[in-house]
Amino acid sequence: MSELFSKANILFMFQGLWLTIVISVFTIFLSIIFGTILAMFRNYCKGRLKFLSVFASAYIELFRCTPNLIWILLLRFTMKGNAVYISILAFTLFTSAVVAEIVRGGLNAVPGTQFEGAASQGFNFFQTMWYIVLPQAYKMIIPALLSQCTTIIKDTSFLKAVDIQEFMRNSSVVLGSARGIAQITALYGFVLLTYFVLNFALSCVVRGYQKHLAVS
Repeated sequence: MSELFSKANILFMFQGLWLTIVISVFTIFLSIIFGTILAMFRNYCKGRLKFLSVFASAYIELFRCTPNLIWILLLRFTMKGNAVYISILAFTLFTSAVVAEIVRGGLNAVPGTQFEGAASQGFNFFQTMWYIVLPQAYKMIIPALLSQCTTIIKDTSFLKAVDIQEFMRNSSVVLGSARGIAQITALYGFVLLTYFVLNFALSCVVRGYQKHLAVS
């Protein structure tokens, strides 16, 4: 067992864990930005800008109704460039559609009187969204965004299929030196525990932030 969990193997797996975290952070950040834009397109583009609403609706339905793994494989084998950047792009394209629906739910929960009040104070649409509507919407969707963040972290294990050296892929390499059921079980238990600790820590941070907002 000590050979399986040697210092070299542990460091090798944690290198993969670091890449998992990096990919997840960039995906979450970019998906919130693009998901918010898509949600605003779908909700507020009328008249001459109706085509943006149609585009956003088609984009969201396309990605929400297809597996993430398909997009990972498609982009990895049709695009040239840095494999990690391509992986982040694939995750962002997919996750932005999910985040868009989460954000749209938050936007719909903000009373329409907020727009009327902002207009009476001379706010234009973008000022209203930035200073009044989006802050309220984001506060309401924190739990849903947390759930999606943990999903992203877990789904990075799909990148093993395209040989990205994330946590699951590196752990699988170490698994090749395992001998017997006991070592295999121990290694998968270690992987499971690592994912749990990472996601549970994220959950605790967000819950703490929610309590801070409630108090303030």
